[in-house]
Amino acid sequence: MEAVLFDLGKVLLDWNPRYYYERFFADEPALARFLAEVVSPEWILEMDRGLPMDRAIAERQRLFPEHADLIAQWKEGWPEMLRGEIAGTVALVEELRARGQRLYALTNFSAETFPIARRRFPSLRLFADAVVSGEVGLVKPDPLIFALAIERCQLSPARTVYVDDMPANVAAGRAAGLRALRFTTPERLHADLRSLGAL
Repeated sequence: MEAVLFDLGKVLLDWNPRYYYERFFADEPALARFLAEVVSPEWILEMDRGLPMDRAIAERQRLFPEHADLIAQWKEGWPEMLRGEIAGTVALVEELRARGQRLYALTNFSAETFPIARRRFPSLRLFADAVVSGEVGLVKPDPLIFALAIERCQLSPARTVYVDDMPANVAAGRAAGLRALRFTTPERLHADLRSLGAL
């Protein structure tokens, strides 16, 4: 293995809308419904694809007027959704870099919020390049974003490990020829990377 391509959210960065919105709900079922239906993963993915946040919020408020005030808080609350780095993964990235592995990121991330993460977390500077969905107008698991990352980062797929927490993205990575691993814990990832000869 000569390179490792990392997803960021829930692999290197601990991000979850629950961290901000849980304070507004008295019971778990109501919070779970809000996260699943109102600020849903599908809605978030549209911002990751490049939909401007202000427009996304306005459209969602029209669809869910009863939650308009909470939806309006998405923008100001977003930094609190990004709790911090996953320390074990950061240590692993540092170990890979020390061993001379080429390191890149491929992430579904809004172009408006990625600069916030870049300013807050020095670990993002460990990557030679980051292909950010909101900047390129494509989202995982679209095969086109994998092809773009392979070309832009000059990767040899068979010699590149791809790490992601989402099964659909792992499957897409494998379809692109990458040695794709599903992330569960830093410890398991360390063992998987070692078994592939990346460490």
